[in-house]
Amino acid sequence: MMIDNILLGRVAFSVLACWAVSSGIAGASPANKHEEKPTRLHIHFASENAVNADAVLRLRGSDARQQLLVTGVLPGGGLRDMSHQVSFSTRPEGIVQLDKGGVVVPLKDGAATISAGSPGGLTATLSVEVDDFSSVARVNFPNQIVPIFTKTGCNAGGCHGKASGQNGFRLSLLGFEPAEDYEHLVKEARGRRLFPAAPENSLLLLKATGISPHGGGKRIEPDSDDYKLIMRWIKQGMPYGKPSDPTVARIEVFPKERTMPMGAEQQLVVIAHYTDGSTEDVTRSALFEPNDKEMAKTDENGKVELFNQPGDVAVMVRYQAKVAVFRATVPLGAPVVALPPSKNFIDELVFRKLTTVGMPPSEVCDDATFLRRVTIDIAGRIPTPEETKRFLEDKSPGKRDQWIDFLLDSPDYADYFANKWSALLRNKRGAPTHTRGTYAFHAWIRDSLFSNKPYDQFVREVIAASGELGDNPAVAWYRQVKDTTTQLEDTAQLFLGTRLQCAQCHHHPFERWSQQDYYSFAAFFSQVGRKPGLRPGEEVIFHKRGRPTATNKKTKVAVQPAGLGTGVLDLSPDEDPRQALSDWMASKDNLYFGRSLVNRYWKHFFSRALVEPEDDIRETNPPTNPALLDALASHFVKSGFDLKQLVRTICRSSVYQLGSVPNDHNQVDKQNFSRFYPKRLTAEVLLDAVNEMTQSENRFDGLPAGTRAVQLPDNSFNANSYFLTVFGRPEMSSSCECERSQDASLAQSLHLLNAKDIQEKLANDKGRAALLASSQNSDETNLRELYYRAYSRAPEPKELALAMNYLDKKSSKKREAYEDIIWALINTKEFLFNH
Repeated sequence: MMIDNILLGRVAFSVLACWAVSSGIAGASPANKHEEKPTRLHIHFASENAVNADAVLRLRGSDARQQLLVTGVLPGGGLRDMSHQVSFSTRPEGIVQLDKGGVVVPLKDGAATISAGSPGGLTATLSVEVDDFSSVARVNFPNQIVPIFTKTGCNAGGCHGKASGQNGFRLSLLGFEPAEDYEHLVKEARGRRLFPAAPENSLLLLKATGISPHGGGKRIEPDSDDYKLIMRWIKQGMPYGKPSDPTVARIEVFPKERTMPMGAEQQLVVIAHYTDGSTEDVTRSALFEPNDKEMAKTDENGKVELFNQPGDVAVMVRYQAKVAVFRATVPLGAPVVALPPSKNFIDELVFRKLTTVGMPPSEVCDDATFLRRVTIDIAGRIPTPEETKRFLEDKSPGKRDQWIDFLLDSPDYADYFANKWSALLRNKRGAPTHTRGTYAFHAWIRDSLFSNKPYDQFVREVIAASGELGDNPAVAWYRQVKDTTTQLEDTAQLFLGTRLQCAQCHHHPFERWSQQDYYSFAAFFSQVGRKPGLRPGEEVIFHKRGRPTATNKKTKVAVQPAGLGTGVLDLSPDEDPRQALSDWMASKDNLYFGRSLVNRYWKHFFSRALVEPEDDIRETNPPTNPALLDALASHFVKSGFDLKQLVRTICRSSVYQLGSVPNDHNQVDKQNFSRFYPKRLTAEVLLDAVNEMTQSENRFDGLPAGTRAVQLPDNSFNANSYFLTVFGRPEMSSSCECERSQDASLAQSLHLLNAKDIQEKLANDKGRAALLASSQNSDETNLRELYYRAYSRAPEPKELALAMNYLDKKSSKKREAYEDIIWALINTKEFLFNH
């Protein structure tokens, strides 16, 4: 049979089961709720409470600046930002002036009243006092000049902030080392970058303003405050600042939280708190970045603009090495009149959030959908027709819970999650001599999961592994994480949900972790010893006696081990610091360990983590449902780190069992879990499902016949399976889930449509099509079996009629007709996706 003819017949039939993830989707739009108009107006600054903000604004010195917030109070007590919708005036004039964005600039000493008027006729006033205007303060280089380089991007990693600098000029990345920046700027290149006698002719300013050719283009305007400040600094003789000068202790953003309608805007104010107790408005010098660019954008002056997407969005605010977060909740505003039954705390917290944001959930899915969904998610396989029929015929109310328990007790659960953890733990075969190790490590992972070994014990046995491969297979982890750097970074990312990579060279730009934190964590792995094992390519891992320390590359000082955010541990030379690390990770006070795991598993089942990416949990990347993340972590810790109990709790919830088809309102939902988000089957699960549909199998070298793809122990089998490669099976080279690709591609579609190995599976003389064509069963019975196998449901009457019609038309080529039908089924979204 020619492939062209096969495709022609199959395309003609393929409409039979063309279920699409998007079928039945109604256009989702916010509820037609009339937006209330403000009844009162308030001007305030650096205050969370707009209604009671009646303080006097005091500006000291000519450098003082203050961003104002103008807030409208709605009849129901809600707040709306109107900072960019009002017009400002001052009385008397000449004391201060305001720009269109609401920034107050002093002009001379005195007192004045600022008035703001809205288009609707509302007004508000604020008293302002200016003193000591004539004083000119000495410019502080770290506090005032370095932030300009950061704001303009000059010290970014793609410009002068990279390790080698740019065109002979180097700055520290993001300004974390101001003393080095001062050295490079003032003293290097014979001082040619700065010209105190004529500051306006300094190369620094000529390039920054675009007057002289500059690869980075124009970065500041000649009439800007930043330009004037650099000019004054040069005129003053480029002072660095005194050791006694205050430094930034923390920053605050106002408001911290807001509930805002879609399409709204919010001006932010950023206040720096210094070590001497003083404060300063640094809004125009801070950097702003939303964590979800599909929900919001920010401008350089701190104005947040929302798009028409409901949910939660956080804006990270950074000034010098300090960060703060503004959070916006954006409700859809639809009425939530009926909710599915709450089965546990997951339902209570998710449904509470959905009620708050006005996002009605989809209905609970039917039994067939649940059966297929949960079997794939827990066991990594599609249900058999026999299992499907029994489940659908069972009328007992607890059958869903019973099926979950059955799957968790099955070897399939251990196989599937061992597949997941083998990839994350880098069980990679880099050479033929690694085979014994990868097989043993995979078997150890599988056995640990099957026996439901407590997660804290599982992790301890990995990171504190010692001995020879045959006695302790977990030491195979150390084959791929060879050095201290990889060991500490994998441990932090995989088990704590924290990415420490940046902190090796500089302060983490989005977190509080410093180089000191990085090397203190590295000290836990400083005494890992190695010696040749019993066989070539194998090693014995052991604890080297000695005091654990790691040398900070910046300070050259040896530091002792310390958990993230904890004090230093004083360990004796005989204590294995990895055991101390395990103790800290599993302690009830650890804020990272439990959260990291439950967040990772939540993504496994829901296709989206509560914190995205799932291994980047930090203050500046908050969860979409903080209460849920905390509750899941607390429940997990209290259960004794019981992985099966966590899976059971998630899958028993009504939230997990919601339908994937949107209602009239929740199609746009991407983070509130108001419906189940369909996800493509992973490469291994899909290959096994195709084999099940065609009644064929793949033979994997060195493994017994019948081995499923989800049971493969390491990455070496990818090279001989284009299917696994094209559908994104990871190479196990990273501890990041992102190494597994779940994106759809044209290559995948073409492979399923007409690849040689797919055609061979369909046309196999012992395959399912051949068996059905020669079966004594009726065609209707055979078709029903195919649908039960592919979709875990019976065919709809229209589908059955279409298939029967097709078989009748090709009655003389029935085997070919069955091949076409199976081909059509495995190419539908209903088959390719878990929904």
